[in-house]
Amino acid sequence: MKGAPLAERVREQVRDDARELGMVGLATVLVGDDPASQVYVSRKHEAAVADGLRSFDRRLPGDTTQEDLLAVLGELNASDEVDGILVQLPLPGQIDEEIVLRSVEPIKDVDGFHPTNAGYLYLGRPTFVPATPLGVMELLTEYRIQLPGARAVVVGRSAIVGKPMAMLLLQANATVTICHSRTDDLAHHTSDADLLVAAVGLPGVIAADMVKQGATVIDVGITRTEAGLVGDVEADVAEVAAFLTPVPGGVGPMTIAALLGNAVRAARYRRGQLAFPLI
Repeated sequence: MKGAPLAERVREQVRDDARELGMVGLATVLVGDDPASQVYVSRKHEAAVADGLRSFDRRLPGDTTQEDLLAVLGELNASDEVDGILVQLPLPGQIDEEIVLRSVEPIKDVDGFHPTNAGYLYLGRPTFVPATPLGVMELLTEYRIQLPGARAVVVGRSAIVGKPMAMLLLQANATVTICHSRTDDLAHHTSDADLLVAAVGLPGVIAADMVKQGATVIDVGITRTEAGLVGDVEADVAEVAAFLTPVPGGVGPMTIAALLGNAVRAARYRRGQLAFPLI
């Protein structure tokens, strides 16, 4: 299940929408000099510019105080040039992540992390959905994976991927099980799954003998090792699964495309073309 071809089509629509809207502003905020975070933010910035969005790239030193970060977010919240805001995680230890994420205006929260947007997803009336699970759902639609009645297992319970992924699958009428680090006999659950989503960031946590013959396997995890980038799923799972996302080149391109799509959605909300629930 290659993500790049579909991601390119999604981004073509983003480019068309950005031209129609006139200007879509996306602000990224990075605190500190974590190498992986710098790469992720740079890729988001480059993708936004390539697709015709105006990108505001705010980078702050690692010793930035919480008060100073909140002041930056206040400026971005108030700016008419900024439609969407994302704060790159993780944040340094002196900053309360929860307070920061709550400080982004919900109508500009393109990451979907604000409690308001997370709550609407829980209620089945999504506004902004985190980009990775949103991209996964588009991949499943593209490859015509039948979800109603399917047994879906999500390995991982993060607020960024695991929990929203489970909510989206539930809304698509799958029967959903969430597994995590305290789950007893993980293989018992995964081997019964028609759809298996691995999102824990542990290389090789899913082996072939843990996968049902003919299942669809979505590998969200990505870890840099001496051998290169690897996912949560062992390579030999390809011999068992009917569908499998590669790492890299599977979910990753769709995450970027879905994020840019969220930025366009934010612009439509702010221009009154879509009705945001709080307004």
